[in-house]
Parts: sequence; structure tokens; C-alpha cells
Amino acid sequence: AEGVVPKPLDAEQVAGLVELLKNPPQGEEEFILDLLENRIPPGVDEAAYVKAGFLTAVAKGEVSSPLVSREKAAELLGTMQGGYNIAPLVELLDDEALAEIAVKALSHTLLMFDAFYDVEEKAKAGNAHAQKVLQSWADAEWFLSKPKLEEKITLTVFKVTGETNTDDLSPAPDAWSRPDIPVHALAMLKNEREGINPDQPGTIGPIKQIEELKSKGHQLVYVGDVVGTGSSRKSATNSVLWFMGDDIPYVPNKRAGGYVLGGKIAPIFFNTMEDAGALPIE
Repeated sequence: AEGVVPKPLDAEQVAGLVELLKNPPQGEEEFILDLLENRIPPGVDEAAYVKAGFLTAVAKGEVSSPLVSREKAAELLGTMQGGYNIAPLVELLDDEALAEIAVKALSHTLLMFDAFYDVEEKAKAGNAHAQKVLQSWADAEWFLSKPKLEEKITLTVFKVTGETNTDDLSPAPDAWSRPDIPVHALAMLKNEREGINPDQPGTIGPIKQIEELKSKGHQLVYVGDVVGTGSSRKSATNSVLWFMGDDIPYVPNKRAGGYVLGGKIAPIFFNTMEDAGALPIE
């Protein structure tokens, strides 16, 4: 009713999904596979724990699903960024059938923490697959394999005059919704100001105005005189990128990329934007 995307699946829903994956209802195969791939938060979320557990069991041949082969399970473990997927991927370096998939996955995974030493240990013990992973990290393949910035980028300007602080972008009274980025983003710029027309002043920001600008066919760029002062930098970044960024493969309800132009951009907001994959330019 609010025109907001559904929430990502929680642990209980993923447990139910696992049962469906073992015995998929006819005609629903594509839908439930999409839920597994794209609608579960990565990292150390409880739902990610259930997903990683299922994929690990499939990869090891302990559980089977007509929709997820051992190879596919190993590949999907590689899309989960870090957390519960790391230990199983490191173990798979010893599995000749799946080791190459694990190499590719770990080569593009940075959130290894102490598991780095497990890979190093295997490499020292002569595991060629682990040696490949270390070499890939040393060569910064994860970074150099990313697409280059285009020579020419055409953007549509979303102009906010004066100073935008993080409370304009992520209002404190709406702090309860910050973890739910699509819902929280509705409150961005909810108060009227020059050139900004909120859908419901004081409640919902200029969603229609943003959609209208997007209909010109180009990505939007946030342009302001002074941008990002204040302390709620991460949630402010999430809100801006929800409207002006790109979907992140395999990650629900969060976006990366995007562009911000400011006469002055607050330094920590600038860094937070960069960390989120955006290109802030002062």
C-alpha cells in the first residue's frame, strides 16, 4: 500500500524456504530460487546463518535440492560477502570438485578477519587452491576486476539549495525506521524548502518529484550547496542512495553507487558516501 518493497526474509522465513527448496511446489521453482538468491541479507544476520547452513549442507552433499546443485550452492556462498559463509568456503578449498568455485568466491571476499590465517595455513601446507586465493588478494583482483568508470556520464540534477544536514536526509523522529532503508528513505527531505515539494509535508518526502526526474531516463545526481553536515551520516547516505544509487547483486533493500555534487561536502559524509560506492565531488 505504501509502494515500498517487501522486507528481506527473516530467519524463520528462510527456514521455511529451505523446506520448499528441498521439495519445490510445481510452478514456483523460479520464485523460491530468487528468494534464496536475492531476498536474504548477507553477513551475520540470523537469516544469513540459516541460508549459509543450508548452502553448506548442499555443497557437502549432506542435503539435496532439485533447484540447487553442489556447484550452485558453492557459488551462492560466495555472494554472501562475509560472516557465516567464510568457514565453509575455506573448507571447500580441500574439495577437488568445488575448490575452483571457492577460489573465485574467496578471491572477491574481503571480510575474512581471522579466517585469513586458515587460508594461509592451507597454502603453507601445499594446497594449490589456497595459494591461488592468496595470490589473487595480493594482486588486488577483487578491485581491478570492477568495471571502469565511463568516460562520459549523463545525469539528471536533483537540486537542493542551501545546506542539507543529515537530519534533513534521515530525520531523527523517524530513527525507528533506519534499519529498514526503503521505509526510512520516504522521510528524506519531508519538510518543505525552496524547490523541494514533499508528497506529504512533514511525513513523506518529494517521492513524486524524484520519480518525475528519473523518468527522463538518466540516473539522478544529488546537488547541493553544503551537503551532509550532522551526525547521522550512514542512514543519510542510505536514503540518498536508495533513490539515486544502483541495486547491489544478491543484497536486498540496499543500494550502492550514485553521485553527489556539493559546493562543500562534510568530510565524514564524503567518506561514508565513498564507502558506499558513491562518487562525491566537491
